[in-house]
Amino acid sequence: MFASVPAFSGFSADRIEECLDFYRDVLGLDAVAEMGGFRITFANGGQVFVYPKDDHVAATFTVLNFPVDDVDTAVTELNARGVVTKIYDDVRMPMDERGIVRGWGPTIAWFRDPAGNVLSVIQANRTT
Repeated sequence: MFASVPAFSGFSADRIEECLDFYRDVLGLDAVAEMGGFRITFANGGQVFVYPKDDHVAATFTVLNFPVDDVDTAVTELNARGVVTKIYDDVRMPMDERGIVRGWGPTIAWFRDPAGNVLSVIQANRTT
């Protein structure tokens, strides 16, 4: 029924302008304001709509993953742009001082957008 429909995902934010600037200017994504929120279009054609919600509560889970060739390089670039990647203090996770987790599946590091939504950079190649 929906196999040929170009579906897309969405999540909320309470600081739309700040988030639009973050996704567009800090992360370098194709993000365009529309309908009170903004649409992010990815190189593979996928899309996400970030919509305004006054009583927004950031999700406690990852809402968007960015597969990268090298998590260490991505974290270095994020940190250079002022993005904090060590957002968890969980002794159960083998996390280094920059917030990179290795050995629990693919290498991954999490960070937040200005609305508190959790994002990640995750190793695209699962063999490292």
